[in-house]
Amino acid sequence: MSSTTPHARLPRVRASELVGRGWLNTGGRDVTLADLRGRVVVLDFWTFCCVNCLHVLDELRELEEARRDDLVIIGVHSPKFEHEADPVALAAAVERYEVRHPVLDDPELVTWSAYTARAWPTLVVIDPEGYVVAQMAGEGHASALAALVDELVEEHRAKGTLRSLTAGSDDVYVPPAPTSGTLRFPAKAIALPGGNLLVADAGHHSLAELLPDGETLVRRIGSGERGLVDGGPDVARFSEPNGLCLVPTELRAHLDYDVLVADTVNHALRGVRLADGHVATVAGNGQQYMVGGVENVATTAPELPGERRLGPFDPELTYDPLGVRLSSPWDVAWVPGLGFVVAMAGNHTLWAVDDWKLGLLAGTMNEGLEDGPAAGAWFAQPSGLALGLDGRLWVADSETSALRWVDGFGESPGLSALGDGLEVHTALGQGLFDFGHRDGAADQALLQHPLGVAVLPDGSVAVADTYNGAIRRYVPPAASGTGAGPGTDAGQVTTLATGLAEPSDVVVLVDGEPWVPGTPAAAGARIDLLVVESAAHRITRVALPATLAGELLDGGAHRTQRPVTDVVAGELRLDVPFSPAPGQKLDDRYGPSTRLTVSATPPELLLDGAGTGTDLVRALVVNPEVAEGVLHVTAQAASCDVVPLLADGTPDPDVFPACHLAQQDWGVPVRVVQAPDELSEVGRSMPRATSDDGSTEGPSGHVLTLPLRG
Repeated sequence: MSSTTPHARLPRVRASELVGRGWLNTGGRDVTLADLRGRVVVLDFWTFCCVNCLHVLDELRELEEARRDDLVIIGVHSPKFEHEADPVALAAAVERYEVRHPVLDDPELVTWSAYTARAWPTLVVIDPEGYVVAQMAGEGHASALAALVDELVEEHRAKGTLRSLTAGSDDVYVPPAPTSGTLRFPAKAIALPGGNLLVADAGHHSLAELLPDGETLVRRIGSGERGLVDGGPDVARFSEPNGLCLVPTELRAHLDYDVLVADTVNHALRGVRLADGHVATVAGNGQQYMVGGVENVATTAPELPGERRLGPFDPELTYDPLGVRLSSPWDVAWVPGLGFVVAMAGNHTLWAVDDWKLGLLAGTMNEGLEDGPAAGAWFAQPSGLALGLDGRLWVADSETSALRWVDGFGESPGLSALGDGLEVHTALGQGLFDFGHRDGAADQALLQHPLGVAVLPDGSVAVADTYNGAIRRYVPPAASGTGAGPGTDAGQVTTLATGLAEPSDVVVLVDGEPWVPGTPAAAGARIDLLVVESAAHRITRVALPATLAGELLDGGAHRTQRPVTDVVAGELRLDVPFSPAPGQKLDDRYGPSTRLTVSATPPELLLDGAGTGTDLVRALVVNPEVAEGVLHVTAQAASCDVVPLLADGTPDPDVFPACHLAQQDWGVPVRVVQAPDELSEVGRSMPRATSDDGSTEGPSGHVLTLPLRG
């Protein structure tokens, strides 16, 4: 059965002081818990590479604005990647994502460890008297968090321990001066017919058309205000648009738009007509797809003419594009014979869409690096797409710091049977927690959170290696020409340019003109790259040598460092207790309400217990021959509001319960010991499972507990 417990606040524990390298959004002031006493405090442990963390930032906006007098949100930035530990990069991210509360810079994970955070994102609630009362991992907690905040405000107002803001006089938040300029955190760019550039100007929530010089503004499409509004160029609204795809010429009149836009934070695809700048929503409804949720699709209800009914998403079906929720689409590419392919970063998948249907193309919605048939492959925030000269689709898989490809489109039956015949492969990349800047043989080369990819005229691939500030080049093995030697069967990687400020996309020029993939480039043609330097708010021209040869650099390898949990080899019980929020219950209307997926890096770490099931308790067997690794755990639990009863004891038929989904991905670094007496102090204090009567179960090192909060 599922491991669930009645909802209750955590035992009141005095909150630890907030310790880090410094503060942002405070006007240079250090903030202490004493400064926050009398208000409800929510600590948001986040890292700016993580799309789930970005989802939580959006979930918190409405709550933060509505309850600003009684609530203060404190971001605790706990970096995963080396680049994220750079204070300049963090300051840019805070501005880019419009974070409107104080942020503690915690590069050494001091506060992260003090609050025993295990995953990004994690929310911790502190009451007005300075005690921790709740911890929530993952996203999707907006409703439960709002209810808890209201409960705490009412309780402490009655006790006289609440201190509300007075006209902002003691607000610890001080907004920074915004960046000004034509572009603000541009994300992606494409060349338009005639040579102009269209740039997804994410920080201005609009599209900017520039002259070929990449600097002079021709026009802007979008009002510049965050929102989801269709209409003319001065009325339409976007929310952090990213990927752009030029519609094939023969389809433009039929579709009535020329460019398809991945409107990331709106969870939508938008069509733009270049003649007059008109914008229309063509897929998504503005709501985020929740993995395992029961309201991801709106379909026509035969018994209710003119109305739609919400229901779960079936990965084997296709749907009306406007009836399906999307999750942070990051890029779009056109694949002949199939349609548009969408990099759905928010749920780690690739989707396909044409003018009348949409469906899942590749991926399981589990986060990781797993190759094979499309239906079983794992991605991790795919963020860039480019169609190769040989028909394969290249993917910048950002959270695994990987370059991957999908092939088999020639054998695929199209949207009538999505994913059939497709295979996913990895060209370079080691997994979720390994990254760096290393050139050479591709099976040893390393990237750091790449966001963009483009094909060069010789068939090699340019990668916007975002967190390394570089443009890298991958030459597939058939074209590498390196001869015999270690790793040559995997292809070769070089560095074409360095010193760039978070490059996120590339446009290829041949002899100064935008290159159309598939058209031949004359021998000796000059090749340049227009690089979207997102953190520098500009488009930069990079000239390439005629041979396209780059440098061989080795900036070293890195691994995400987090506290390691000791586990004893052999049987290990994994327990993911779930507590529905007050006023909610588990929702089993569409089948089991819980889901648990477990895998490991390396896979040999687990002798048994990997896979997906509906029980939130899992018996694992840890391999005594593997010294260390990472356990990857994904848990989901669906709940719905409790329907009030009528006088006769039956549910009120006029009340339709809202649905909620708690979900979380954990990557738990573990060290395998052979006996309990080898456990470190961390291992000895590892949380143990709690039975229904409150007693703990199992010896230390044999039980791993990861609470999933409702």
